[in-house]
Amino acid sequence: MKHANVALFVPHNGCPHQCSFCNQRSITGHTAQPVPQDVLRAVRVAKASLGERTKHAEIAFFGGSFTALDRGYMVSLLEAAFPFVKDGTFSGIRISTRPDAIDEEVLLLLRRYGVTVIELGAQSMDDRVLAMNERGHTAEQVGKASSLIKQYNFTLGLQMMTGLYGDTAEGAVRTARKIANLRPENVRIYPTLILRGTELGRKYTAGEFQTLSLEETVSLCASLLDFFESRHINVIRLGLHGSPELEQNLLSGPWHPAFRQLCESRRMLERMKARLQGGHVPHGDAAVLVNPKNISTAIGQKKENIRLLEQIGYRVRILPDASVPEGGFTIYGLKE
Repeated sequence: MKHANVALFVPHNGCPHQCSFCNQRSITGHTAQPVPQDVLRAVRVAKASLGERTKHAEIAFFGGSFTALDRGYMVSLLEAAFPFVKDGTFSGIRISTRPDAIDEEVLLLLRRYGVTVIELGAQSMDDRVLAMNERGHTAEQVGKASSLIKQYNFTLGLQMMTGLYGDTAEGAVRTARKIANLRPENVRIYPTLILRGTELGRKYTAGEFQTLSLEETVSLCASLLDFFESRHINVIRLGLHGSPELEQNLLSGPWHPAFRQLCESRRMLERMKARLQGGHVPHGDAAVLVNPKNISTAIGQKKENIRLLEQIGYRVRILPDASVPEGGFTIYGLKE
């Protein structure tokens, strides 16, 4: 059953820093801070639309630094949500916060109010990159907060970014390895987008910064997706959700409305190339059998994968076969 969240946004609320890339109101399209009545309203709407699926859904507070909120305000939101977790209507509460806003006292409080998942915005595990982007925390704090979260039996999620100011693709790979060593159950990967009203926006306008291109980012994130899944870590998000506010305020960066599909398609391409060039299939025509759910992923947007495989000597036909596991493929050479 597909997972669902009842998402409530607390844009930039609770955060003591203005990170170089951050304009939460542009990213989320939300400007007003939620109040307990908003929580109740969102939950009731979700109950009506999801029905029995609510038992597999979470109430999620995103967009700010939840545990850095005014404590009374934070508790008021949790008090509004908790009864629906306590009675089994929803499976739990998910929050996102900063690594330096986690301690034992707040974890005990979160557990009391039914929080089950805590996501930390790590963004990078390089202290130099964190400082250059005005994050206000260190990689060591990410590690300590992650350890505490797991010690108190919460599900741990970690968020990282690619293309940050002062970072490189190689640096992002090192961050991914350090994040994987913290044993999160899931991760989110966000490519850096340059938005109006941010420090990176100012640097971009002044000609002082440009993030990775879409092609570079797709290649990098496809490899990160492969890496995390090889470590049995679920990548629950690749790229930002689209919104009119985001697109209106985007100055530059690797934005694409189907970014994850681009990454999954690139990963499929690299796997097919490796199999074909590994000596198992001679140059010429080949049939690639994939699960019907993966047809578009294997073909690529605008048939890009077929075109790129032809450039290295393979005329490929992508064919559906329900016996092939999702994400896998079987290749047959049709002639030499």
